[in-house]
Amino acid sequence: MKIYTKTGDNGTTSIYGGTRLPKSDLRLEAIGSVDELNAHLGLLRDQSSNLIPEAKFQQIQENLFVVGALLASEGKPEKIPNLPPNSVEWLEEQMDKMDEELPEMRFFILPGGHPIVSQAHITRCVCRRAERQLVRLAEQVSIDSLLFRYLNRLSDYLFVLARYLGKKQNVKEIPWRPNQH
Repeated sequence: MKIYTKTGDNGTTSIYGGTRLPKSDLRLEAIGSVDELNAHLGLLRDQSSNLIPEAKFQQIQENLFVVGALLASEGKPEKIPNLPPNSVEWLEEQMDKMDEELPEMRFFILPGGHPIVSQAHITRCVCRRAERQLVRLAEQVSIDSLLFRYLNRLSDYLFVLARYLGKKQNVKEIPWRPNQH
């Protein structure tokens, strides 16, 4: 099987079901952001292999493939799996476990302090973009509400993960102190 088909050389691509869309279509923007999110998550997984079990990242990445497949489909084809119904609760459980080890947050924190912490924040920002695009897309097509909840909770998870990874790397959180220059 060749990776190139040449069918997109005119600036269009087809989604599952056969409809061709311009590559600038909001649906494709949302799919692209979910794909970018997954790639950033892979980099985060590679950087944190000694700190977070790889299986946790893999579970999230597999869920993101489901999200992308659902967005790339007209209707709900039988071949595409559903997002696990407990996927949001699983993220919440993971956040609660990490939160038990973190100090209470009393201020906004500046992203950074270590490459792995910065990567977690970049991943969170891409997740928020994907979520915003999903909201805009929902103005045009019907989208399962679980997808919204999942991306929203995933961005929360990535924030907590950034703090947790910082703690594991002994990175001091830098508080945002407005108007103190």
